[in-house]
Amino acid sequence: MAQPLEGIRVLDLGQIYQGPYAGFLLGKAGAEVIKVEPPTGERLRGPGGEKTPMAFALLNTNKKSITLDLKQVRGRELFQELVKQADVVLENFAPGVMERLGLGHESLRALNPRLIYATGTGYGISGPERDQLAMDHTIQATSGLMSVTGPADGPPTRAGGAMIDILGGTHLYAAIVTALMGRERSGEGTLAETAMLESMYFALCTNWSDFHRTGEVPSRTGNRTPSVVTPYGNYRCSDGWIAIICVSNEHWERLAEVIGRDELKDDPSFANARGRFAQEASINAMIDDWCGERSRDEAYGLMREKKIPVAPVRNLDEVNNDEHMHARGMLEHRNHPDMGEIVLANSPLRFPEIGLNEISFHPTLGEHNEEIYGELLGLDEETIASMKEEKVI
Repeated sequence: MAQPLEGIRVLDLGQIYQGPYAGFLLGKAGAEVIKVEPPTGERLRGPGGEKTPMAFALLNTNKKSITLDLKQVRGRELFQELVKQADVVLENFAPGVMERLGLGHESLRALNPRLIYATGTGYGISGPERDQLAMDHTIQATSGLMSVTGPADGPPTRAGGAMIDILGGTHLYAAIVTALMGRERSGEGTLAETAMLESMYFALCTNWSDFHRTGEVPSRTGNRTPSVVTPYGNYRCSDGWIAIICVSNEHWERLAEVIGRDELKDDPSFANARGRFAQEASINAMIDDWCGERSRDEAYGLMREKKIPVAPVRNLDEVNNDEHMHARGMLEHRNHPDMGEIVLANSPLRFPEIGLNEISFHPTLGEHNEEIYGELLGLDEETIASMKEEKVI
């Protein structure tokens, strides 16, 4: 079967994480994704070659790269010609940037009424906060995520990684695919926009439940759930940590058996979630004592054997060599000509009857200039050479 997005052409102006991740998902689903970079390269690319940041390599596989200076009149004219043959323009600039260049969604859709113009911003392209600068870190703060992250007696804490950027990119991808589906019915393109702040809201469902139930603003609870689920936490073993959560009576009874406290299964004070929550400190102490006498892998293995929700707390090297994800084709060991031995990731989206696109390495800067400007726009070698001279590309 054909790839789901085969035949869809995307002009990817994405930068850093949010936009490029949406473009990555589009490319893995079969779209032709043309990464449009300034002549000096997208900021995340860095110096390129062997010094290419791993984040850039991960987010920009299965794309083509062209260079184009949109600050020059000729550059904007070339972009407009590309738009006439594109299905999607994707960008995550601050609101108003593309409009100031004369390349906003209204002017581009006037050139191509079937165009999907997709923009991902921090706060959205409307509303009183639209011009507020936004980064993963600041959206973690303003979304409420930091207020519920970290130990109860500590300061607000950011979540590790760049979850807001990637969650924003996931929603941007969903908006694009939804808009493409709508175009199939209407025949017309549309503006598709997402805001990182709004993309984060549903990730706090548990906290909103607690807020609604108690009427009090939830406080930080560290690794413990804000609800009455017990046990719920990370427990230190002799050489590492395991994470445990018991969401049913059956889970609790199995855990009590594993840690050698069978008598608690019949103790009425531990018989339900609220009873166990009242005994949280003593339950955690029991588990800590049991884990402390065992290695991480031993404790994990015994818990897993009894079908208790458990996982080892792994470091990044362990994750990169995860046998399960490699077996599923999510991760692949590859030998890059500049970067050497690296691990690349496929799309988390699966289509078993279609199969995954093979991973292709991220493009070098401007690698596809001749192909796109020559074959797609029909420019001759002399014209392309003059554009290089003028630093349009």
